[in-house]
Amino acid sequence: MESKRQQKFAGIIQKELAAIFQREGAAYLPNTLVTITKVRVSPDLAVAKVYLSFLNTNNTTLSVAEVNSHAGEIRYKLGARIRHQARVIPTLTFFVDDTNEYVEHMDRLFDKISKDRKENDGNS
Repeated sequence: MESKRQQKFAGIIQKELAAIFQREGAAYLPNTLVTITKVRVSPDLAVAKVYLSFLNTNNTTLSVAEVNSHAGEIRYKLGARIRHQARVIPTLTFFVDDTNEYVEHMDRLFDKISKDRKENDGNS
């Protein structure tokens, strides 16, 4: 369970990273829209796990690897933006947020179950 302090700090990081990706995201991933969907911060505020969603990309694993290769540069830019709000700039690790894919998968399963039930009811 995250504390209020962690949640507040995560919100600040998410907002500032969104601004960084909006302005300079094309340098990391040309023609790809990056959305920061969630940020989780460790209790000591030293590590931040950033979950990303990508639009206009064929390979999300490659995209997140590219962003992770620039993590130090992104952390530096984040530090310049939040230096007056944070004592320590957290180490950033980026992950793919596969929530949308999971939701689509579950929808397909429920549709299949519904279709199977209709077919079974029609055969009875």
